[in-house]
Amino acid sequence: MTVVPVVVTGLMGAGKSTVARLLAQALDRPMRDSDADLESRYGETAAAMAADVGADELHAREALVLRDALASGAVPVIAAAASTVDDPESRAALGSAFVVFLDGPPDVLAERMRSSPHRPHFKPDLAEMLTEQRARRLPHFQEVADLTVDTSAHTPEEIAAAVLERLAVTPGAGG
Repeated sequence: MTVVPVVVTGLMGAGKSTVARLLAQALDRPMRDSDADLESRYGETAAAMAADVGADELHAREALVLRDALASGAVPVIAAAASTVDDPESRAALGSAFVVFLDGPPDVLAERMRSSPHRPHFKPDLAEMLTEQRARRLPHFQEVADLTVDTSAHTPEEIAAAVLERLAVTPGAGG
């Protein structure tokens, strides 16, 4: 199989960073994380950006860091912000990657979000916010995904193993 970037995406709280970290280690590849890339480039968290410049600009920046990571020359594993699937240019760029969509019930994801202050809360009711985001983005996630996994039914390790199986990679053998 041709070696391609692996992109892990899904709503906030889905476990993108954790799964991407496991995959990067198993594949011996660099990991890129939307949250870390944003903070490195712009000097503030996604939550702070949402408050300072608004959701539209935050989402444009998230799309930019995804496309930059895909074009970096390395073959990374990327934890990509959910908003990137809203951007047609980013969806097109994802065509050259193996995309893992981490899906899950919005109420479960909302509970996970409560412990992460770096994530923007666009509504006071996080479950409602995530339900709306999922409904709006689901067709785009389905369009780009090579593999969809329910994160409420599987551990990050099980998800990583499923991805490695789909990529036909033996853990520790690189890829």
